[in-house]
Amino acid sequence: MKYAIVKIKGQQYKVSEGDEILVDKLGTDKSDVKVFLVVDEKGVKIGKPEVKGVKVKIKILEAEEKGKKLYVQTFKAKSRYRRKIGFRPTYSRLLVEKIS
Repeated sequence: MKYAIVKIKGQQYKVSEGDEILVDKLGTDKSDVKVFLVVDEKGVKIGKPEVKGVKVKIKILEAEEKGKKLYVQTFKAKSRYRRKIGFRPTYSRLLVEKIS
């Protein structure tokens, strides 16, 4: 089983070939994929901080996709203050085509 640990938009993901992942909305930062670790049949390659010569090819399936609604509530005791705010985060759906 071949997989890699990559960093996209400040967050790390464990990906394999053919995986679909949801990341924060990319915009035009598609090329900003850093590879930190690769595991394949030959063994494990660990980068310091990145693995040299390894590329992860990704394809954007959906540039903008809304997530499910999240609610944030604030409360202050003894002052009758309550507030409820909701928002929907935006994501990008990516397909990992090849790890080479």
